[in-house]
Amino acid sequence: MAEVTAEKLSQRLLDVGLLDLRQVDSVWGDLGTRHVSAEDYIAHLVRKEFLTNFQVERLVRGERTGYFYGPYKVLYIIGAGTFARVYRAVHRDTGRIMAVKVLRRRFREEPAQLEQFLREARMGMKLRHPNIVAIHDVDPDVRAPYMVMEFVEGQNLRELIRVRKSMPPLTAMKLLADIAAGLAYAGEQGITHRDLKMSNVLISSVGRAKLVDFGLAAAANRDNEDALADCPNARAIDYATLERGTGVRKDDARSDIFFAGCILYQMMCGEWPLTETRDRLQRLNVSRFQNITPLGKLVADCPPVVITITNKAMEWDPTRRYQNPGELLADAQAAIRRLEQGDGVAAALPKASGTASAESAGMDGDPTREGESRTVMIVESKTEMQDILRDALKRRGYKVLVFGDARRALARFEMDPDAADCVLFSTPDLAAEAVEAFNQFGSNETTASIPAILLVDQKQRSLIQRAHLASHRVILALPLRVRELRATLVKLLASETPAGSS
Repeated sequence: MAEVTAEKLSQRLLDVGLLDLRQVDSVWGDLGTRHVSAEDYIAHLVRKEFLTNFQVERLVRGERTGYFYGPYKVLYIIGAGTFARVYRAVHRDTGRIMAVKVLRRRFREEPAQLEQFLREARMGMKLRHPNIVAIHDVDPDVRAPYMVMEFVEGQNLRELIRVRKSMPPLTAMKLLADIAAGLAYAGEQGITHRDLKMSNVLISSVGRAKLVDFGLAAAANRDNEDALADCPNARAIDYATLERGTGVRKDDARSDIFFAGCILYQMMCGEWPLTETRDRLQRLNVSRFQNITPLGKLVADCPPVVITITNKAMEWDPTRRYQNPGELLADAQAAIRRLEQGDGVAAALPKASGTASAESAGMDGDPTREGESRTVMIVESKTEMQDILRDALKRRGYKVLVFGDARRALARFEMDPDAADCVLFSTPDLAAEAVEAFNQFGSNETTASIPAILLVDQKQRSLIQRAHLASHRVILALPLRVRELRATLVKLLASETPAGSS
């Protein structure tokens, strides 16, 4: 940055239109002098929220364009795909935050790709549904074609699974229902998605799935194998391979249903069902679709209703698949009701290894009174896991306290040493913080004798090795079986006096 001075940056801000003269003068007034380094000048601009780091990087490089698309000022990049980049942007007059999708420069001079981009935008403008990202405007200027879309505060499903590894069955089924609802509505308008994949499902801050990027995969020429192999969109190749192999037309809604099943599969086990490869010719091999490891082998206690829906959606024979998204939606909604009513609740958490067997733990009595007069504290920051654990234990008669912060959980015992009979420390999100709290709980004089359970993924060996264990302080491996958790609780609490009864 040595060659760029604060004065030069100030002039660039005016030249590209990011700040007006009044704003530039106010910045100099705040600094009190023009004898400042470029670094200090930039730091002040960012701190005052006049600039974003994305804009700073372009300014320093001397970029003259790319700061505005029509009335929208670009704040930062939020996504990049094969064909386009997506930016978070703000309308200069209204201040409304939107997403602006811009066709990559190398595709602007290719008539087929340009037309496909504009067709996607015009097609998307017809769709208004809670489970579809709305497209509000399109600019066909060949110098920089863009579309303006609803900005979704959240992340895409691929990013979410990368962090969480898998989803509880009920959460996965609710997201599948959202996907199916969006597909069903689009189908009623005569539109199929044709690019259904994890990254094209956005999850809003309230947990709603919203479909994005309808139709880009349609650019693939499935009848020309050489052209198909050269297609830059991997999912387009997958769609074409599936459709050629099963003899269906290009816009068959059952193709979207197959890939919706693939998404449910990955939500449950963390792995995409089709063998992934960068070799485009290998992607044309239909054996990738026919040699899929059954979901039940990867998630041993996956609820049968989830397996049934996954298998039907991913049938190789299209006549045995769901015939339209509405059928998939109906089954997903029915499955949600069953899971919410407790059908398959023991499978709502994946497989675990425990320290006690159900048979040896004295679980033969009335299950609704199993935890009677007992209090279990759960230390877990994820709402979905909190809900699953709370509901499973409450059904067995336990009183349940839930804390999302480990420090607050420990502080509760400082105020009330009899706050709980057993504490569950969960590591998927809290990680080392949960292990440290688990160890501190065992070393504090007032809580050292209270049973505790550490929920940890077996792959996290470093966390397991750091845990201080004892006969009443044990580890249960994640993914977890509710039945094994119950058995462990019964065993740990068998000789304990209920909290608060002494």
